[in-house]
Amino acid sequence: MSARIASVERNTLETQIKVTVNLDGTGKISQQTGLPFLEHMIDQVARHGLVDIDIVANGDLHIDAHHTVEDLGITLGQAVNKAIGDRKGIRRYGHAYVPLDEALSRVVIDFSGRPGLEMHVPYTRGAVGGFDVDLFYEFFQGFVNHALVTLHIDNLRGKNAHHQIETVFKAFGRALRMAMEPDDRMAGIMPSTKGTL
Repeated sequence: MSARIASVERNTLETQIKVTVNLDGTGKISQQTGLPFLEHMIDQVARHGLVDIDIVANGDLHIDAHHTVEDLGITLGQAVNKAIGDRKGIRRYGHAYVPLDEALSRVVIDFSGRPGLEMHVPYTRGAVGGFDVDLFYEFFQGFVNHALVTLHIDNLRGKNAHHQIETVFKAFGRALRMAMEPDDRMAGIMPSTKGTL
């Protein structure tokens, strides 16, 4: 299998973002976003997904974080979609349960070619580290729309919002890793009875 590496740039009047991913990396991460809590979460994706991620983002944070967070999801999704190629020979499906103390989350992903998001996280507070937790939905919506995946996210329990969110991102990284893994038994085969994804 050839190297699964891609870079994508997205430039709008609101944000300027460049994302590079190596889907077969070791979890190396470099980020400049101006959003420390989001960076902490993306670090979980890199480490637990064994994806190398490099992000440089400049956004209109003087307004709020919305545009930057959404566009980061979009650009990361585009980079993953570009790097994974035609999707032949991958496992396609991935899932993970991840605990952190009292919190437990489940994430299931399908590289289906069809964007879809079901996200159910009953946050126990509205902000963590000054970050509006509602923006995580915008991040994942941007990702699924451009990675062309179906993604189900469920926080099954949790009392600490930081723990809730961290379990989501760790499980997302683990599920992503499983779904993108090459499957030797499927080498060169499209993982779909339709013959396309």
